[in-house]
Amino acid sequence: MSGGYGGADILHECSIGVEQGQIAVVVGPNGAGKSTAMKAVFGMLGLREGRVSLEGQDITALKPEERVQLGMGFVPQSANVFTSMTVEENLEMGAFIRQDDFSETMEQVYALFPVLKEKRFQNAGELSGGQRQQVAVGRALMTQPKVLMLDEPTAGVSPIVMDELFDRIIEVARTGIAIMMVEQNARQALEIADQGYVLVQGRNRYTDTGVALLANPEVRKAFLGG
Repeated sequence: MSGGYGGADILHECSIGVEQGQIAVVVGPNGAGKSTAMKAVFGMLGLREGRVSLEGQDITALKPEERVQLGMGFVPQSANVFTSMTVEENLEMGAFIRQDDFSETMEQVYALFPVLKEKRFQNAGELSGGQRQQVAVGRALMTQPKVLMLDEPTAGVSPIVMDELFDRIIEVARTGIAIMMVEQNARQALEIADQGYVLVQGRNRYTDTGVALLANPEVRKAFLGG
């Protein structure tokens, strides 16, 4: 993918992808184009070159809402919950595209995030940062996505909450959903990654398994603090 905002490209022949049931992590320094790459995959950024495909279908021309209909879920980094609505109402909003009975999916979300069931009648704005992220991920899961994209899901949460969120993300992947996430906590994210992408200035610098990137001395020195 190559593209950006206005006349300036932020992405330069950047490639990212994820397989069903796997976790792909996009890491790199600030300004590397990580979130821009995710937005491009979700259709929030027009590409000058390149394409986006889902299960072999070219979806480059589709709007974000059309991509959701095909099975793409996206959780932005901030402003990702309806603060004046209850937890349960937030989850119901996630099921807006569905015509069927979604109560079973809601129970699955509550099983994955027990604290949400406990606080289901509480306004999302009263929750902690980590709990809000669980609401945001839960709402995206209500659409029954094939691929779930998370933009810095652990931003601003404590290390304990980060570990818990990563555990939940692993559980989601085990259900067969493909997970692609941008993450500032590169070392921890690569530890749970099947596939890792290190971006620098909108280009792929390193692409390998999470284990291999963690073991790569150049990656460790440049991006993981030695």
